[in-house]
Amino acid sequence: MRWSPHPLTLRQLQYALAVAEHRSFRRAAAACRVAQPSLSAQIAQLEDALGVNLFERDRRRVLVTSAGAPLLERMRRLVAETDDLVDAAVRARDPFAGTLRIGVIPTVAPYLLPEIAPAVRAAYPKLSVVWLEDKTRVLRDLLATGEIDAAIVASESDLGDVELAPLGQDPFVLAAPAGHPLSKPKRLARMDELAAAKVLLLDDGHCLRDQALALCQRVGADEASVRATSLSTLVQMVAGGDSVTLLPALAIPIENRSGALSLRRFAPRAPYRTLALAFRRGSPLESALQHLAATLRSAYQRATTAPPI
Repeated sequence: MRWSPHPLTLRQLQYALAVAEHRSFRRAAAACRVAQPSLSAQIAQLEDALGVNLFERDRRRVLVTSAGAPLLERMRRLVAETDDLVDAAVRARDPFAGTLRIGVIPTVAPYLLPEIAPAVRAAYPKLSVVWLEDKTRVLRDLLATGEIDAAIVASESDLGDVELAPLGQDPFVLAAPAGHPLSKPKRLARMDELAAAKVLLLDDGHCLRDQALALCQRVGADEASVRATSLSTLVQMVAGGDSVTLLPALAIPIENRSGALSLRRFAPRAPYRTLALAFRRGSPLESALQHLAATLRSAYQRATTAPPI
């Protein structure tokens, strides 16, 4: 531990990270709410203190240097740790005051947020929650850098080194267009029936695609050449075509409200995903987030009480 004064400040690190994110001194200054000459001067001081040029500059663009990239990554961690320190002090006074930033994956957000957001407001009236919808890999990175505090994700995804508080299981349901051979049987569906069908899936980047694709590959099912960008699009494509898909039960009340799809539950040992609240290991908010997860778990159970089909 060094006890002599450091030649740099946290504010300088924030300025540098803003420039790295926006690739512009002007936009970084606006984001930091500071005059551009002041921001430029502070970054120049930071580069002098480090003895490293963090950025390449010209009139058209700003680039991160090869020497600056690893230093900026360490700056992100330092600033995230500092944010956690400040949050920990706030939570020490009141663990459910202030603001929480929580990510939600797109295959959950429109179906679960209407149920859980009011439950959170009722349980924690002094807490402000900012919800951010994005794909798993984006939320994982935002969580690692401290830009969000937690995320509602599928625990089967590649999430890195995080803690998980399970919220509940979301079973998959076989969805087919009217008249399709797999729409007729009244019995429970089996995964091996998919071997004779074309299966439509979401586009790359959705964790639901990865989970459904792994299930299809296990039974030798063929993926259709067309992919959907959202569950709503996926439902419309299946309803108007000759392919089938796997839908999470959570989405069915909204996505099949018109009854355009024929739905079949799977036999026992049905495929499913596990929804969970993920947060950084060692987060100072861990205790509060565990309490929040219990509230989310109860709200999730209420949202999934009614059978989807």
